[in-house]
Amino acid sequence: MDSVLIQLRNFVNNIDQETFILFVIGSISIIFFIYIFSLNTEKKKLQKTINNNVKIFQKAFDLSDDAMLILSNKNKVIYANKAMVSLFSFEKNYQLSVLKQMPKVKIKKEWMALDTFIKDQQISVDEKVQIFPHVMLKVSRKNEIIINLHLDILMMDSEKNSSYYVITIQDLTQAKKSADMEYRHKLTNLPNQIQAIQDLPALYSKIHIDNNKVALILMSFDNFSRLRAIIGYEQSNKIIIKFSKYLSTIASDMDLLIYHTFDNHFLLAVSNVYSKEAITLLVTEIQKRLAIFYKMEDVSLHLTVSAGIALYPDSGPTRKLLDNTYKALSQAEKDGDGKIAVYLPNETKKEYDELTLHNDMKDGLEKGEFEVYYQPIVKTGTGETVGAEALIRWIHPKIGFIPPDVFIGLMEKTGFIIKLGQFVLEEVLKQLKRWELFKFKQIQVSINVSMVEIATGEFVEHVEKQIDYHQVNPELLKFEITEGVAMISEKQTEKYFHNLKKLGVGISLDDFGTGYTSFTYLKKFPADILKIDKSLVDYILTNEEDKRIVKAMIELGHNLGMEIVVEGIETKNMVELLASYGCDYMQGYYFSKPLPVFEFQKLLR
Repeated sequence: MDSVLIQLRNFVNNIDQETFILFVIGSISIIFFIYIFSLNTEKKKLQKTINNNVKIFQKAFDLSDDAMLILSNKNKVIYANKAMVSLFSFEKNYQLSVLKQMPKVKIKKEWMALDTFIKDQQISVDEKVQIFPHVMLKVSRKNEIIINLHLDILMMDSEKNSSYYVITIQDLTQAKKSADMEYRHKLTNLPNQIQAIQDLPALYSKIHIDNNKVALILMSFDNFSRLRAIIGYEQSNKIIIKFSKYLSTIASDMDLLIYHTFDNHFLLAVSNVYSKEAITLLVTEIQKRLAIFYKMEDVSLHLTVSAGIALYPDSGPTRKLLDNTYKALSQAEKDGDGKIAVYLPNETKKEYDELTLHNDMKDGLEKGEFEVYYQPIVKTGTGETVGAEALIRWIHPKIGFIPPDVFIGLMEKTGFIIKLGQFVLEEVLKQLKRWELFKFKQIQVSINVSMVEIATGEFVEHVEKQIDYHQVNPELLKFEITEGVAMISEKQTEKYFHNLKKLGVGISLDDFGTGYTSFTYLKKFPADILKIDKSLVDYILTNEEDKRIVKAMIELGHNLGMEIVVEGIETKNMVELLASYGCDYMQGYYFSKPLPVFEFQKLLR
């Protein structure tokens, strides 16, 4: 090492000053060149990484359904994702070009250019993203959409000319269409009952301005389930559709609103009514038209509708007008086919106050006022009790016995039916366990379940927990859902009842023949038993049409692998006739009315 240093020193001493300077400059140049080369290489790598990242982010933004735009303060398009390019119809070379046709937004009923609106907002860099929900955007003369608008600002330096606006547009058109469908009946596309409930307050407010009456008319096809059984699902739907179109033509000629509330129910809201006679005449004209307007294969069908009418102020306050319309329709249907009933408080005996019952429900459950009764289900041929339906009864300390049809509907409206259902399930499971321990005959017990309970999303899990807790054989438990309720939300009920079936419990489709079940749905629904409703057997001994319908239903159920229970059996002749049709089980007052548990146990012994 020392010899190297000596040689270097001698070299330096032997060269002149100019040569030395050139030597140093050359060395520095080489080092600088090497540094610049390495720096450029790193810069290229960095630039390549940045470009790749930009491509990745651009791909990600292009996948978004929301339109994204970066706009300079001079309206130059810096960036737009695919959704934005499509929305604003950008040409190919749109980048860094000025956005000439500036879209407009509607603010307080006035249209304003988007860039003007942005600058008016005076968005600060320090502020969070500003959101303007449900704004109208006009991208062309014919194209107006509803959007959620998000605005933000990017400042590249302290100079104002280097600011950029980040704009995100969420198109709500499809969401609005989907939301609107919730307020329309799927079959006829008429406004449904949800829409009616929203519209009625505005209608009521006009009453005081015009100083006239307003009427609600609720119409229902008579014997529609029997008609559907005769002519089929498709043809009966055609009747509904044609009737809805006819009502729509009336609505366009008169000052009224039409709603398709439920299956074969239609609600008419009529303003500027001067008397109940005028509104009754309108319904009569509709009934006459309906009686002649439908033909199938050149054969006229005799169609009738019953109608319930409630008028303000004759039928009570507006807050009860819709409920009173249902009460009037119920009375009309009791009076016979094609009848019209007007609800008038002074003609209606009011036995129960709904508010009082609602307030007493919770305490009644805690104080033991509710009791589970059992109605026997017997085997055809032997008369042996093989099952029972659990039915809830309310013995009020002041009012006394309250019929289930009075409080069940109220409980469903208020949601209290969930707690009541849990109470019934627990009482039935306890009783099944007692019968097992005391060596009673083991029978299946059916429990009615409402759509309100199913809609909680926790019903199946609750049943499973209760069965495990009480250690009861799930095969002794059966759940009943009425046909009409099952058809309200086909997919939901089918899903939950399949999950129930997995627990090992039985499933019954109750009140069969009163709803509108399609054969396709009936095949998919996991029912073990069809329960034919009492209304179809009330006149079975005298009405040949009823005989044919019930016999066909029994055969249908058997062909689908189900057993049949017929409700409402009241005479020996009915027992013999239904036995000849192959009915598997029967239930009704001929065998026994619903009994308290201590009386029902005598049958089991």
